[in-house]
Amino acid sequence: MVTVKEMDLGGRTLRLETGKLAKQASGSVMAKYGDTVVLCTVVGADEPKEGMDYFPLQIEFREKTAAVGKIPGGFFKREARPSEKEILTCRLIDRPLRPLFPEDFMCEVQVICTVYSSDQENDADVIAAVGASAALMVSNLPFEGPMSEVRVGRINGEYIVNPTHTQLKESDMDMIIGGTADSIVMVEGDAKELSEADILGAIKFAHENIKKICAMQTEFAAERNVTNREVKAVEYDQELKNAVKELAAKTIGEIHRSDVTKDERSQKYKELYESITESLKEKFPEQEKVIAKHFDDIQYYDMREMILTEGRRLDGRKTTDIRPITCEVGYLPRNHGSALFTRGETQSLTSMTLGTKSDQQIIDGLMPEDKKRFMLHYNFPPFSTGETGRYGGTGRREIGHGHLAERSLEGMLPTAEDFPYTIRIVSDILESNGSSSMATVCAGTLAMMDGGVQIKRPVAGIAMGLIKEGERVAVLSDILGNEDFLGDMDFKVCGTTEGITGLQMDIKIKGVSFEVMETALAQAKVGRMHILGIMNEAISEPRANISDYAPHLYTMTVPVDMIGAVIGPGGKNIRHIIEMSGAEINIDDDGTVVIAALSGESASIAQSMIAKITEVPEKGKTYNGKVVKTTDFGAFVEILPGKEGLLHISQIDKKRVAKVEDVLKRGDMITVKVLEIDKATGKVSLSHKAVMEDEEKAAKGITEETKTEETKTEEKPA
Repeated sequence: MVTVKEMDLGGRTLRLETGKLAKQASGSVMAKYGDTVVLCTVVGADEPKEGMDYFPLQIEFREKTAAVGKIPGGFFKREARPSEKEILTCRLIDRPLRPLFPEDFMCEVQVICTVYSSDQENDADVIAAVGASAALMVSNLPFEGPMSEVRVGRINGEYIVNPTHTQLKESDMDMIIGGTADSIVMVEGDAKELSEADILGAIKFAHENIKKICAMQTEFAAERNVTNREVKAVEYDQELKNAVKELAAKTIGEIHRSDVTKDERSQKYKELYESITESLKEKFPEQEKVIAKHFDDIQYYDMREMILTEGRRLDGRKTTDIRPITCEVGYLPRNHGSALFTRGETQSLTSMTLGTKSDQQIIDGLMPEDKKRFMLHYNFPPFSTGETGRYGGTGRREIGHGHLAERSLEGMLPTAEDFPYTIRIVSDILESNGSSSMATVCAGTLAMMDGGVQIKRPVAGIAMGLIKEGERVAVLSDILGNEDFLGDMDFKVCGTTEGITGLQMDIKIKGVSFEVMETALAQAKVGRMHILGIMNEAISEPRANISDYAPHLYTMTVPVDMIGAVIGPGGKNIRHIIEMSGAEINIDDDGTVVIAALSGESASIAQSMIAKITEVPEKGKTYNGKVVKTTDFGAFVEILPGKEGLLHISQIDKKRVAKVEDVLKRGDMITVKVLEIDKATGKVSLSHKAVMEDEEKAAKGITEETKTEETKTEEKPA
């Protein structure tokens, strides 16, 4: 039986259909919005894998190039590894779904969302999230949804649900909000320095639409009449639990209330755990994993209770305190810009590199965007947490953190017209104890200012946390790694002194209230201003000039009809200019030529060579030309690159020339004067005879002047 539900959303129809496609999956839904179509499938394992102690949820999102009538590039001509856009969308779907499964559910679940059609106006990301939730709703999995996602834009102060690609160009925000009918679960987006009230207004506006989509999903699932499987709560040996508590609780409390570093705290945990395991192994053999679980639970409850009742955090701070911060700029001598930002035990060494238009990243996706002039890459090596591990390829987490920092900084960049460079920032996290992505935002700002990028205003970032037990709530500023791991929320907020430029919220509970978000945003603003003040002490404004090691850009304009001449057949001319000057050259369709050179001399050579190619012959002007061809009636002389004129046999010499080859040969250099330029054909008539005559007149004039001066001297009285 096929089930279909439709609703109007933002002036377009959202359609959910199940029962027709992928019927062997646990749940499948075809989600359609505009002409964008996404198939979302869900499969859940019947039993958890042996020894599984976490929820193995796998989210995959793939774009088929056929969706926009394209054939994949590359040798194999088929879709390959996921793009950055696909990975980021996987995260957008994963983060709001994960908290909505029971804590004890450990069966493997795989959600695959495939884009089969795209109208290139309605992005498939939020559609896939709604489809994934709907597919879970019609499966027998114990999903505590529904969950819905919407994109929110704002044009002329009016919020818009799911703005199109075209509308987003005019919008002052691009936010994706996920939630249930009761609360918000996930927020991510960027904004053009908007206030906390504007951001909260967008979230509230989103939730009104989320509630409508959730109601639609509930009705949709009800028609399928599916019964969810039961999740059996894991039962633990109470005697073992009490034994671990008796041995660990007091010491863990002491560790939490002592002023120690992250490494020292971890070492104390390790020693205590090993001691407890050794003490209990005889009475409770082969129970190491269960002991570890109870041990972690004691850490969890003690840390949370300490914060809620004592207002004290693991490192001794109060809930609103920010760790000590140091900033250094120009840390790396040869980089175009660099900064070292340290906040507590989190440290980012960031470099900034300036490139030319040819360095822009080509985006080959389904949406119209094709090139990026600003890139931020975030690296999180295992040594940053004192561990060994996989080192090489970029993980999903690194891509997600880099993307948040990138979009938070991008709005502060100068325009391409004012600053025609490609900008790449690389943040290497050298130490990490929480908030490393926010350290990247701060270090990225400092590195650009150090490199002479004229950003509008500095941007800082801060990560907010949440501890919630019943009605008791504590919002934490600048969270540690343990507070992220053991807490309920990670709410990252980036912005300037004028407003918010980027934010991201993830939670581990079923949702947070607007009151909590309002408190977190207000507290984040205070923290952001504090951090910006410290950054300002390191460097208060961008340096006036870019680094001596960066390519300097010089701009000139050539006539549009001369672009082909500058490039030359097969790029011959432009390659020759690059080879001779050592500069890099880019030519736009409007005739704008951008020369990137490491020295003024290199740029001058390139400018001179281009000027010669684009120079137009002038009547009456003299040129030093090269004979390129001889005929019975004269010679063709190249007076400018690619521009020839006819030197008629009668114009070669004052004397009569019987045969051209007697006087001129191919390759000879000769000085000629432009006699005429045919307006209709552009043909140029040249004369060497006129040059000879001009030279004679000049010589004669000099001689007469000399004689006159001599006569005047003789006539002077003694």
